[in-house]
Amino acid sequence: MAEASPDRRLSVREEIKTLIRVRIWKSANQEELGESENLSERGILFATDSVIPVGTTLEIFLKMPEMINGSTNEWLYSGHVVQVEPSTSTRGHFGVGVQFDCYQPSGGNEAGSN
Repeated sequence: MAEASPDRRLSVREEIKTLIRVRIWKSANQEELGESENLSERGILFATDSVIPVGTTLEIFLKMPEMINGSTNEWLYSGHVVQVEPSTSTRGHFGVGVQFDCYQPSGGNEAGSN
């Protein structure tokens, strides 16, 4: 009998670094600039020093690489935090995994701009 894989992802994560802007949904807090650690059609992992609990809904602005969704436009992704773990990244002490719930063209500033 084959053993079940602990990785339950439905799409392949790519080791892609791209600039992102992150904010907690419906929060007065400022956006946080960052960079993805890995990325897929269904989610993202990024490092941060902010404490973001599992279940938190986030808005993430990013230019999804063309190899992932066929477009280089900036998109606004809404998703919820599904994992938080220690990180050794220079970008932050916590690795935050987010599962995307929906997305749309951002119509705003590009990721990484003010």
